[in-house]
Amino acid sequence: ALKCLNNSQNLTDKFLNEVKEYSISKKSGILNVYGISQNPDTNNFIIVLEYAEGGSYCSWINNNYKDFNWKNKIQTLLYIIEGLKEIHQNQKVHHDLHPGNILFLTKSLNTFNRKSLFISDMGLCEDVNNTSEVKTYGVISYLAPEVIRNEAYTQAADVYSFGMIMYFTATGKQPFIHCAHDHHLILDIFDGIRPEINELEVPKCYVDLMKRCWDSNPDNRPNTTEIHELIESFYNFYNLYKKGDSNAIEFRKQFIEAEIYRKSHLLDSFKEIKHQRVIYTSQLVSKFFTKDVLKSEYLSYAILD
Repeated sequence: ALKCLNNSQNLTDKFLNEVKEYSISKKSGILNVYGISQNPDTNNFIIVLEYAEGGSYCSWINNNYKDFNWKNKIQTLLYIIEGLKEIHQNQKVHHDLHPGNILFLTKSLNTFNRKSLFISDMGLCEDVNNTSEVKTYGVISYLAPEVIRNEAYTQAADVYSFGMIMYFTATGKQPFIHCAHDHHLILDIFDGIRPEINELEVPKCYVDLMKRCWDSNPDNRPNTTEIHELIESFYNFYNLYKKGDSNAIEFRKQFIEAEIYRKSHLLDSFKEIKHQRVIYTSQLVSKFFTKDVLKSEYLSYAILD
């Protein structure tokens, strides 16, 4: 697959080194980048990526929603966190983690396995001509509040995004689907507003982890190693039931009840009426900084003319 980087005639050495580092990657969970080329007519650069036939996480869930049970949900999250954990272990951050950057090599859930899910676009969605910390790109509903405030992007910000992916995985709905993605949503996020959760739909142990991931304070969020251990324990408790293990009994009960609810509400996510001004692709965040946002006590931000 080819990804054209518009307005990329003057790529920085920093950006090129990042592409080079991820090129021909054999690491599990990270989409292969085979190299970089350049359009001779426009001088825009082109990234050569592994082709993902199954498309993004969004389209993949839509194609498999009937059979996407809680066992498969946990398994999918386990694969995603393994990929993110690997990125973090290499002292990297993703910068723009959301369902659009999680790709599948296979279309069907029947052929889904560890080797068919990949994380893509490690930092490649940023403004390629921008090396300062002023401009921030991303999907507002998946960006950590400190990132929107233009603070340093850390691994904890990726964890926040993963928490929103947990919500999408559990419900089949994008976060903040009912409201405009504008400065009002930004202020709500600063105030600690998060997507609403139906307690019947999602197991409590799962909700507890999800809320920790999207905590307003980055220091309170778990790291990818802890998240991986917890999700792996969910998977084991759900599939490898051990008599007498109180945690296994309770967790398994929660997931079974959530699965019963899922089967009886299969079409709920398709009945949701999304706001006309929702945007789930990466964009420049600073364009939403109105006077109200700039006056917010939560924001330490400078807009340059």
